[in-house]
Amino acid sequence: MMVMVTNSSSMLTGYLAGKYEGRIGWLLSPGGWREPHSWLEYGIDNGAFPLFASGKPFDEVAFYSHCDRIKGRTHKPLWIAVPDVVGDREGTLRSWFAHSPQVAQYGCPLAFVVQDGMTPDDIPPNASVVFVGGTDDWKMRSVPMFTAAFPRVHVGRINGEKGLWECHEAGAESCDGTGWMRCGEERAAGLLRYLDESTNGRKQIKLTI
Repeated sequence: MMVMVTNSSSMLTGYLAGKYEGRIGWLLSPGGWREPHSWLEYGIDNGAFPLFASGKPFDEVAFYSHCDRIKGRTHKPLWIAVPDVVGDREGTLRSWFAHSPQVAQYGCPLAFVVQDGMTPDDIPPNASVVFVGGTDDWKMRSVPMFTAAFPRVHVGRINGEKGLWECHEAGAESCDGTGWMRCGEERAAGLLRYLDESTNGRKQIKLTI
């Protein structure tokens, strides 16, 4: 499983990407652009959740300006997260049908961000990736349901070692987290253990966080 560290260009990110080839990527959000390296895979986030968390409306202009940065690039993102409406099933479906035709013009796979209560039947047929969002408890209960139904599943907001293993064992393709690189190696210790143990086939220890 690939772990996408959000908007991080630290030396530790580069070190881990070199040591664990294919296991570290970037999630690039509006306002957090980093110039993609040819050797580092990345995904394009729509920025809906942090705006929701801070009580701000979705910024459509910022999102499309963010997407415009990939025009003309040979190194394309693994996917683009089509704008969703946090916590709103019907609103997210309406947003998908409103935005997906325009986002598809960038020539990248489209990720559909699922919300609480959604099932595999809600996934639009033109979605290439299922991005599991929603509240934390629902999200972690629902990951196995989506990985059983779809080959490409990304899980948002995973910032603990236990969550990494749950996503890994469910068969997720990737996950993201904002916290891994914020406090250097001390904060990244769980990520380092996960990468080492999963790469070398070691059995997971029982985790509570």
